[in-house]
Order: sequence, then C-alpha cells, then structure tokens
Amino acid sequence: MTRDSEDAQRRAANPRASVWVAASAGTGKTKVLTDRVLGLILSGVPPRRILCLTFTKAAAAEMANRLAERLGAWASAAEGELDESLADRLGRAADDETRARARALFAQVLDSGMNIQTIHAFCQSLLGRFPLEAGLAPHFAVMDERDANEMLAAAKEDVLARARGDDALARALARVTAHVHETAFSGLLGALARDRGRLGRLIRRFGSAEAAADATRNLLGLEASETPAAVIEAASGDQAFDAPALRRAAAALEEGTDADAKRAAVLFGWLAATPGDRADLYESYANAFLANGLSTIRRILITKKAAEADPGAGPALEAEAERLLFVSARTRAAVTAEATAGLLTLGQALLAAYGRHKERRALLDYDDLILKAGAFLEAEGNATWAHYKLDGGIDHILIDEAQDTNPDQWRVVGALAEEFFSGEGATETERTVFAVGDEKQSIFGFQGADPATFQDMRELFAERVPAAGGAWREEDLTQSYRSTRAVLEAVDAVFARPEAADGVSARPITHEAHRRGDGGLVELWPPVEPRPSDPPPPWKPPVERVEADSPPQRLARLIAGRIHTMVNGAEILDSKGRPIRPGDIMVLVRRRTGFVEALVRECKNLDVPVAGVDRMVLTEQMAVMDLVALGRFLLLPDDDLTLAAVLKSPLVGLGEDHLFTLAHGRGGTLWRELEARAGDDPAFRAAHDGLSRLLHLAGDVPPFELYSRILGPGRGRHKLVGRLGPDAEDPILEFLGLALAFERTHVPSLEGFLHWLEAGAVEVKRDPEQETRDTVRVMTVHGAKGLQSPIVFLPDTLQAPRATPQLLWTEDGLLLWPPARAYHEDVADGLRAHGEQARDREYRRLLYVAMTRAEDRLYVCGWKTRQSPPEGCWYNLIRDGLATLPDTEEFAATYLKPEISDARVLRLTCPQKAEAKPARGVEAEPSSSPLPAWA
Repeated sequence: MTRDSEDAQRRAANPRASVWVAASAGTGKTKVLTDRVLGLILSGVPPRRILCLTFTKAAAAEMANRLAERLGAWASAAEGELDESLADRLGRAADDETRARARALFAQVLDSGMNIQTIHAFCQSLLGRFPLEAGLAPHFAVMDERDANEMLAAAKEDVLARARGDDALARALARVTAHVHETAFSGLLGALARDRGRLGRLIRRFGSAEAAADATRNLLGLEASETPAAVIEAASGDQAFDAPALRRAAAALEEGTDADAKRAAVLFGWLAATPGDRADLYESYANAFLANGLSTIRRILITKKAAEADPGAGPALEAEAERLLFVSARTRAAVTAEATAGLLTLGQALLAAYGRHKERRALLDYDDLILKAGAFLEAEGNATWAHYKLDGGIDHILIDEAQDTNPDQWRVVGALAEEFFSGEGATETERTVFAVGDEKQSIFGFQGADPATFQDMRELFAERVPAAGGAWREEDLTQSYRSTRAVLEAVDAVFARPEAADGVSARPITHEAHRRGDGGLVELWPPVEPRPSDPPPPWKPPVERVEADSPPQRLARLIAGRIHTMVNGAEILDSKGRPIRPGDIMVLVRRRTGFVEALVRECKNLDVPVAGVDRMVLTEQMAVMDLVALGRFLLLPDDDLTLAAVLKSPLVGLGEDHLFTLAHGRGGTLWRELEARAGDDPAFRAAHDGLSRLLHLAGDVPPFELYSRILGPGRGRHKLVGRLGPDAEDPILEFLGLALAFERTHVPSLEGFLHWLEAGAVEVKRDPEQETRDTVRVMTVHGAKGLQSPIVFLPDTLQAPRATPQLLWTEDGLLLWPPARAYHEDVADGLRAHGEQARDREYRRLLYVAMTRAEDRLYVCGWKTRQSPPEGCWYNLIRDGLATLPDTEEFAATYLKPEISDARVLRLTCPQKAEAKPARGVEAEPSSSPLPAWA
C-alpha cells in the first residue's frame, strides 16, 4: 500500500468527519467501511447508534464477519499485537483507555447488536416499530417476488372484470387495445406493473389519472379538444389549405409523368370532396406528399416537365406538404396523448386493485417497504420520533454501494439524516454521514439507480454538513488491491478513449496497481465467424434434424477446451504459485442466452467441474417438466401426449419400442391400451400398477405429500438424478419447497398447484458468494457485482442492447406511451433518444464492472452473427483500447483452430517478478465464517 493510498483510506475512515468516498473497483471499499465502524466504536460511540446500510444481504454478512473477526482478535490478542493493530487503525499509539475499550468491544457488540442491514431490511424493521404511525396493520408481512407477481396477475384480472361495468374503464381499455395485439397486452400491463412506483407517485402528485393525462397533453402542446379525429377534421376544412393554388398545381401535374398524373388525381379527388368526406380520404391524400409513415416530405413532389407547365405548382405543393407534415405530427401527438390517458386510467385501476389485494392480507412488497418508510419519515415530526425510539437515536449513517441507491431509497436516508443538520440535532451531538460508491459501477438502472442521483446527493450533503458546522471530506480511492497491472492497464486504456468513457466517468479513469510484482495477462481472441451452411439435398424429406452452424456453440467449445487445459494441464497461476483450479475461473455474460447452457454442457463433456448458471427458470428444467407432466396425467389420464411423455420419462422409464407397441394401432386412449396390455409385458405391468396407485392417491392427499411420496418411497428422485445428473437435485428440492409454500396460502389442490407453478415462471437464484465447491462459475455481470476471480472470460462482447422501453418517462415523472414507433413525435423522439443514450451508457459501465472482476487474467472473446456487430460493442472498445498500448503484442494461437481460422490474438502481459510473494487482494476470497449473532 502506498503512503497516499493509506492516508486516503485513513481519512475516509475518520469517525469525526462526514465523508463521501469515490472508490474504484478493488480499492478496499469494504475495508474502509469496516475501519470506519471500528473507529466510531473505538471513539466511544455506542454500536446501536450506528446504522450501516448495504446493498445486498451478502454484503451485510461480509461486513459483519469482518467486524467480528477484528473485534474477536482484539479481545484475545497479546499486548504487542494489539498495540500494533490499534496503531495501524488509529494512526497513532493507543493509550490504556483505548486498549481496554478495544478488548471489551466484542462482548459489548455481542450484547447490544449492530445495525448492519440492507435498506429493505431496515425499512421493514422501522415500519415494524411504527406500523400505526405509518398507516399499516400491526401484523403486516412482506411477500416474496412470487407472491407479488401472483397478486399482480389477480389485480389484472380484477381490472378486466371491472371494465364490463365501468364505462370510463371500458373506454380506457378500448383505447389501449386498439393499438396492442392481445399477445402483447399482458406484456404492456407487466411493464406498467414494474413501473408501479413511478406510476403511483405520478397519480398521487396530480390526484387522478385524468389530471396526469392532462399534464401529458400539456407536455405535447395539445388542447383538451384535440383528439386524432378532431385534428384531421380541422385539417380537412375548406379554410385549412389554399384550394386555388392546389387546383392549379393539380392541373400542372396532369402535364407530367404517370406518377404526376396519379398525384393529380388524388388532389382533384381531395378538392372535390366535402370536408366530412375529406377526413376519410386524409391518409391517402397525405401519402401523396409524405413518406416514411407520414414523417418526412417526399423527395419529389413534381417532375421538371410538370413544373414547367406552371412555375407556381412546385411552391404550392411544398407548402401543402409542410402543412400536412405539421398535421401528421399533431395527429401522432394526439394518438399518443389518447393512448397514454387510457393507459393511465388502467394503471390507476391496476394499482388500486393490487393495493386492495395486499391490504386484505396485510402484505407489503419490496417497493412498499421503501415508499412507506420514506413517507413515514418525511411526515412532520416522525423522523424525530423515530430517532428517539430507535434505541435513543442514530448518530452515524453509513451507506454502502451508494451508486446503486435509487431516489426512493435516498428519500429514506435523507429523511433520517435531516435531523442531523437542523435544530438542536445539528449541535447537541456529533453526527456524521458516510457514503461509499463508484459512479462507474452504477449498473442497476432497471431498479431506478442513476449516477446523476449519486452526484446530486453528494452535492446536497456537501452543502448541508458544513452549514450545520460539521466536517466534510471527499476522498477518491484509486489504488486497486484486486487486479494485476496488465488488467488495470487494459481498463485504463479502454476508458481513456472518449467514446468508451461517455457515461462512465466525467473524470479521467486511472488505477494504481498495488500488486505490481504479480504476473497477469489480457487476451483478445478473434471472434468466431459464422460459416456458410450447405443447402439440404432437394430429395431429402424434411423430417430429420439438420445440424446448423452455431458460432455461440463453437465459442463455448473453445472456452471449455481452454479451461480444460488450464485445470488439467497443471497450468500455474503465477501470483499464487500453484496450479489453476476450477474455482479460479469465472465466465461472465451480459445476459443469459443459449450460450450459457452450451458452455455448461461443453464443460461437463470435458469433465470440468462447473456450477451451472446462477439463475434458472424452474419450469424449464427437465426434472420439473417430468414432475409436472406426471401431475397433468393424474388430473387427466386420457391425455395421450402427456401420458407418452410420462412413460418415456425417468419416472417410468419405458423405451421407444415399448411406447410404439402401445401407441401404434391402438383402438382407444393410450391409458386404456396400457391397462389392457398390462399382462403382456412386465414393464407394462409395472408402469400400469405404479400409475394406478398414484391416480388413487392424487385425489386424497395435498400436492406436497403426493410429490414427496413420488420422489421418496417411489424413488423418483433417484430415477431423475440417475438419468439427468446431479444438476437435477436443485430443481427437485426447489419444486418440493414450492409445493409446501403453495399449501401455506392456497387450497391444497394438485390442479391449483400446477397452474400456480406454471403461471409464475419461478426463477431459482443461486448465491455465488455462498458457493463452496471448487467449480467454474458461469454468471451474468450483474450477478458478479461485488465478486472477483483470478481468471475471467468475457464471451458475450459483440452484441449490444437494442431494446427501448415501451413506456417513456420524463425527468419530472410524466408518462408518455406512443403505442407504436409510427406515432412518435418530437417529445417522444427526444425521450426515446435520451433512453437509448442512458441504455448505452449503462452498457459501458457494465463493461467496466466486467473487466474489473478479473484479478490476474482476462480473456475477451465473442461470436459474430450474419449482421455486423455494433460499432460501440464491448469487443471493439477493448480492441481499440489495447491497440493504444505499446506493450500489446500479436501472436498466432493454434489452440483456437479449427473454430477460428485466422487465430491472431492480441495479448498484454505483466510478468511475475521473482521477488514478489504470492499474494491475494484485500477484498479477495470473502470470509466464509458464519454470521455473528449480533449482525
């Protein structure tokens, strides 16, 4: 550690100042947080008066573990060892009083506890202390994501049912469904439900959906009377255009080409029609002047020959085209306003129905925890009362991962801290605010996090703290204890270029390597190119599966082969001085695609231990699909296709020949055929008897007991795992757990459980930080936030996000819903462009997070599709950055053939220095000790 870095960390941990820390990746953020808490309690602050808010439960557990380890060590350390540790922490020699306090802290913290928790957990505990004041039932509970989705689905059904008897709701539904196909309607309501926090704030701000819709009309510059039909009707009146000039222009057009003559016919038809009829002719008339969905003027309105017949024809047609272009924009704005008004009405009804469902069962979702806590604390006098009741108050607030804290969560923090800087609270006690974060790592925009909010809060505290007489500091931590020089040089080179740094940081991005003697490398592989596929023979029947070229599959094969060479070829990890293990390797993707399954499959083919994906949809797992199919058969035995799937599954185990014998030429259902042939073959007898017993059992026992018998005494678990492998264990256990969870809140019927399971698309999440097996980890960059690994592969680098949100939100919280791209006008185009810019900036911040997960080695690769990769994709940004470094070399990598023919690899290395000791970063390998009782 350099002296400057050590001083910066010590200044950041100073308990007497409020500090805002900008900590780059791997700079010891958790150490600074821990040191600050230690400094506070060493200075005499009661542990219960410190509140530390973290972003995840794992981060809270890690910090609690570090504190427990340090305090436990102080309690039992020898005098000299304790003096050295305290001097390192305090920056001065410890006196007798400090030594005595340090030895007593472990017992004190164990006795009184520490407030180290996530923001959601804190809000839940706060509301639990003050339920009546917050307007909640005292016995409220927090529902999980699965229950929240189920309740939202029920709320959608309520809204649709109410629309039959509610005229306003029926009109709103008609407006929305006029623009949305039935298959997309559910997705639109889902997007509205995901934005329910913003939607609720919008409706509360204006008092009703109608008032919010009026604000949207004002934003678009529309009068209340300007509906799409009214705009077109006004544009079709006799006084709306210059009829004599257009008549002369039409006559001139008749002297031109066939295209001119067609345009002339359209004009004469328009001029001859009555104003009422013109509204019906408007679209075809406007098409004669405008192109690209009536959004641009046609390049040629009149040919040279026709224009010579009347010199005034061209200007007249251009003036009419300009008028129609304005009318078209006005019409698009009116359609957007009308559609948005309908959606707001549906949204208000959806929120109300969802709220009723929650209120009846005294439930809150995770958004409610934040919103209710913020509203409670912002009410007059409540923050003071809460401080008084929370064990005598909170004097010090610490916020971890501040860049990921969204505006609603900052409301809670701001309301808590408000007491610090006003009235007697500003002077009677020394109070501080501490935040640590990194705008470069703000990647949770889908949760509302925004780097601009991070900066706004920094400026707010920078103003409020000194005004209240407190000390304020801002510290930058740039020395990385995680990554080797090669990795950090690559990161700095990539983000030194303006096109890569846009949206990542307004200041130059530089990192100082603490591990200057450790060896490392960065490799950029050539992309895997698509291969031309041979057309199938014309005589071949289209019933056989043809293996098509798959660049992602070929890249998966390459990466699995490289990993296999690393872990089975005794390749040495230089910095550790030992062979590479599977647990040293992490593969990070931007999103979960078929590549992930392909890579896991290729690793297993090579006997490389792999943990599998960090998330999976339960109903897409083969073991669960077999169990669901069995349940469906028990509900409807005459469903031949379902029974065939059950008979072929590991649960029964019939082969193709047995199934053909049963199915071919049968006279009735497959189940009746199996029943009739039970005596013909022992396999048929065993299948029939086993399924018959389950049919009798299914109506008498609840789903959990039924499946427990199938998987236990019926040896179903053994059969599934035997056929599908050990990866089937997790889905089976999760399936049983959901059966039990279903019975707690629903009538325990098999049909209800299967419907509940399939409707919810339950996603199982593995916690990679709790992974104890020595396996390769395959996960998303979002899932890897806060983690690191000696070796990181980035395979998903040649694709970039293209999707734009359905719902457009202005900075001041207004909603705009253009139902199709064709209805965008200037305001919507601006919001869409702003949304795309924010999306692309977060994409580049995600690259920073991905690259900085690597401790020693970083491998960058990718696959191409038939389309050219976007210019600003990760691969191009890294390639252009590496090209600026003089130490980057190019070499031929034969191990990439035959998948990549021109296997020229770019490599940046930093050799292992002989005198360097194998070391690990400060934040590497988080503690696995159990969470202490006081955490």
